Amino acid sequence: MNIFRSPPKGGVTDEMARAAIAKTAAQEVDNKDTFPFQEGDAIVYAAHGVGRVDRIGVEEIAGTKLEMIQISFPDNQMTLRIPLSKAKKAGLRKIASREIVSKAMSTIKGKPQNNKGMWARRAVIYQEKINSGDLVQIAEVLRDLRRNVDSLDGSFSERKLFEAAQERFVTEVAVLESKDSNTVLSELTEAMKSA
Repeated sequence: MNIFRSPPKGGVTDEMARAAIAKTAAQEVDNKDTFPFQEGDAIVYAAHGVGRVDRIGVEEIAGTKLEMIQISFPDNQMTLRIPLSKAKKAGLRKIASREIVSKAMSTIKGKPQNNKGMWARRAVIYQEKINSGDLVQIAEVLRDLRRNVDSLDGSFSERKLFEAAQERFVTEVAVLESKDSNTVLSELTEAMKSA
């Protein structure tokens, strides 16, 4: 008997999906009483940026009841549903504090790291920092790429990474400070020019 049978060419079988759902349902939410998210909260999902919690509730999926959190990302026109037991592991967190924003701003004003390695490797590292959702790491990307974006030295991919980092940073700070994104963008631009 071969217990290491590969799934059919179509991918995941129904049994595999049901087993995964049952395993997720069996996991408990860490400290349910201290779960930090409530409906209407602005949150950050590392891979997609700032979103809003639409609802938290129990849903039945493949015959198994799961406690789910639904998040909408209006900028991306996307809705995401995650089991509560997997929320923190998936990179879901509250909006950064003012202390973290001030640390990130001082990082942006710092001296850029001069990386002489291959661009392909640096691009992967920058993308990982952006997708980490950590505001200070995003600030490092802004700091390191700002010199090439305005000059003719910057490549198209550098500009795209810079813009992605800038959008994530601006969106989160705008929600924290209850400001318009354009206002935060102009403040960030001034801070980078003065550095």
